Amino acid sequence: MTKPEIRQAVIDILADIAPDEDFTSMKDDVSFREQFEMDSMDLLDIVLELRKRYKVQIPEEDYPKLDNMNSTVEYLEPLMQG
Repeated sequence: MTKPEIRQAVIDILADIAPDEDFTSMKDDVSFREQFEMDSMDLLDIVLELRKRYKVQIPEEDYPKLDNMNSTVEYLEPLMQG
């Protein structure tokens, strides 16, 4: 997947987890928690959805790398190739 495709996949997951949020004006370098009312359970939901939809395994120690869109796309890019 390309970076834009990964970004859209993450937005799709975020929209499912927080359907009332508006992701059109999201800042890619600001924490999801700061921009949207998300907690640690929401982050876990993101990880579980990535596993379910894309078969991506994310170890717990890597969860902090999913803090914002930029870091999430950078982290996922090598895992979502092919």
